[in-house]
Amino acid sequence: MDNPWISIIGVGEDGLAGFCAWRQEALSKADLVFGPPRHLELVGVEGERSRPWPVPFADGIDHVLAERGSGKQIAVLVSGDPFWFGGGTTLIRHLRAEEWVSIPAPSTFSWAASRLGWALQSIATLGLHARSFETLIPHLAPDMKAIVTLRDGAAVGELAQWLNNQGFGQSTLHVLEALGGPNERLRTIQAGDYNLTDVTHPVCAGITFSGGNAVMTHASGRCDDLFDHDGQITKRPVRALTLSALAPRPNELLWDLGAGSGSIAIEWLLSHHSLRAIAVERDETRAKRIRTNADKLGVQNLVIHTGSIIDTLGDLEAPDAVFVGGGFSYDLVNILWPLMPDGARLVVNSVTLESDADMMRTFDEYGGDLLRVELSAPKMIGSRTGWAASYPIMQWSVTK
Repeated sequence: MDNPWISIIGVGEDGLAGFCAWRQEALSKADLVFGPPRHLELVGVEGERSRPWPVPFADGIDHVLAERGSGKQIAVLVSGDPFWFGGGTTLIRHLRAEEWVSIPAPSTFSWAASRLGWALQSIATLGLHARSFETLIPHLAPDMKAIVTLRDGAAVGELAQWLNNQGFGQSTLHVLEALGGPNERLRTIQAGDYNLTDVTHPVCAGITFSGGNAVMTHASGRCDDLFDHDGQITKRPVRALTLSALAPRPNELLWDLGAGSGSIAIEWLLSHHSLRAIAVERDETRAKRIRTNADKLGVQNLVIHTGSIIDTLGDLEAPDAVFVGGGFSYDLVNILWPLMPDGARLVVNSVTLESDADMMRTFDEYGGDLLRVELSAPKMIGSRTGWAASYPIMQWSVTK
């Protein structure tokens, strides 16, 4: 194919007025123009050339792909920068590199930063159209800033209420509507005092966080109270040692086997936004609790399988790291080992003599490192204080 047959064109609220010559030419040459009705109206495309895009966005991709080989030039209209929380990212997964060209417009984030005087490289930029507000939890800290795109005007009020519930009602909200167009508007209000009733789409919010109740540490071994559990949880100090041994790196996948509360998988995901995890837990109540914990802490990319470890393993994508939190045995390692690619890490914690014996056997056979951890905490003994020891933990870690 000599020339791209699809032009992905960024559209701002200024419509054609903001079009460079390249975008103007691509639009004029298009036989069919796909886009949201609002964008089609902004650029003045109607009639037979017009193809309104359905909601959700993914539903329209088949309509575009149906034109492959037809000889027609296609234009797809998306908001601002097609590859910054834009539709271009989703669309090109279905296209070859030579089939498309992208002509971006300034993104919503660029417009907002320019209005607020914020350095984009120093703040969080998040798309919260379909993601929960809990996505903000790792960013909640005094004086930190974020720009977030939102579903509609009502979502701004919902965001303000959520911030207030998190103890961040003193945060400053900059409500930015229709940026770059004739109806642009900017208003500033504290989240706890939010009373705007006429906010319209498209809208984003700039947030300067103020509060302290929910500030999350970025070190491994976060507070146990962050996780709902029934006692089946890797406690904070051991969790820190376990995450250190698992050594998460960008774009890696973790298997958390016998996941319990999901604390290991969730902390793995909190380490970097590109990480993924699969949690396997045979108890349905605990599996539901893992999902609740993940949603509460705003982590993405967690898949939960309910069932036995042995029955689940054959259906899983190959891991970069594996943690066995429950159900460890010598036989399980022999099943796991062939499923792990070279370079994958395996970390196992044991608290029983039977598991310790299996661990020594696997250590002798596969090598790696052993660590024994004994933790004690203060406990009242009558009117005085002594040390109460918890069960010793043996940890085995090995790289294939």
